Amino acid sequence: MAADLVGTAELIAGADIHPGEARGEYRCAGAWTVRGIAQLERRLEDFSWSGEGEVVLDASRVTAMDTSGAWLLHRTLRTLAGRKRPARVEGLRPEFDALLQLIAARAPVAEAAAGAPSLSVRLGREAWRFLLEMLGMISFLGESALVLLQSLLRPRRIRWRPILYNLQTAGFDALPITGLLSFLLGIVIAYQGAEQLRNYGANIFVADLVGLSMVRELSPLLTAIIVAGRSGSAYAAQLGTMKVTEEIDALRTIGVGPIELLVLPKVIALMIALPLLTVFTDVTGVLGGMVMAKAQLGVGFIAYLDRLDEAVSLTSYMIGIGKAPVFAVIIALVGCFQGFQVSGSAESVGHRTTVSVVHAIFLVILSDALFSVAFSYLDI
Repeated sequence: MAADLVGTAELIAGADIHPGEARGEYRCAGAWTVRGIAQLERRLEDFSWSGEGEVVLDASRVTAMDTSGAWLLHRTLRTLAGRKRPARVEGLRPEFDALLQLIAARAPVAEAAAGAPSLSVRLGREAWRFLLEMLGMISFLGESALVLLQSLLRPRRIRWRPILYNLQTAGFDALPITGLLSFLLGIVIAYQGAEQLRNYGANIFVADLVGLSMVRELSPLLTAIIVAGRSGSAYAAQLGTMKVTEEIDALRTIGVGPIELLVLPKVIALMIALPLLTVFTDVTGVLGGMVMAKAQLGVGFIAYLDRLDEAVSLTSYMIGIGKAPVFAVIIALVGCFQGFQVSGSAESVGHRTTVSVVHAIFLVILSDALFSVAFSYLDI
């Protein structure tokens, strides 16, 4: 009975490692299990492997070992290899050795050098990741365009019910927030310009300031940014959740193309909704400027509208409206693409949703800048 108690005590003893009698020898003892290696793991982080040459780990006194213990032993061997110290394990039981070999086969390849990677390595990784994502985005764009072309050749395949649903959620439901922000933006522009215009006696030109800035630039851009944060993120979250729950795989299994069912209705609906929202924000923005012009500069509504008719040409108005479908395609495709990139966890859904908003807003502003350069070159 005493011998059984001693064996039990050895079995539940915590994992330990200490220098042996021979030079470069270290003895491993105790139960290398998840319950017994917590203190040893902290010790090994700052463990001093004295001397030089080969390190021998005598594991004949290891009484128990699970996956956690085998991983810690493997990581110790990898740390020694990183310090240019060859190491080997002796005396390990066959079943423990088989577990260690399994861990070594499945473990990721160690970094060549200890510590954080250098700046050049990090830049290279980020550049490569960005390149792969851009190639994936271009491929997704081409596949979506091909599916759209096939649907246009066979109109019966177009799913009108999802289009109408997305038109309501992305368009009609967005009217209050876009109208309110555009109205406030018109007030701000008129208020900021009021002081300078009053100094030069050019009160009436507040209509030019508000009208041109809202109709040509700010209304389509502001509307696109709001929709990117509101609808683009919703697209990414919806498709990402479907990816996690394997609904997209189920669609492919029954022969339904996810792009045709999930992407095209969103793209078509947003291409219809965003120009209409832009027209609405044009009206509310001009209305906000009109209210502030009346309050600050004493410009009447009739005089304001008469000057607005002269200041804003049809070309300027159509330029602002023409940008909206391009912004809509960018927002919808970026949101859907990021949703398809979810890797299978709730954390990935949140990350991809955030990335979709950031990328969509960046690409919208970039495309708006390219439009400005092109219109300036064409003298429009």
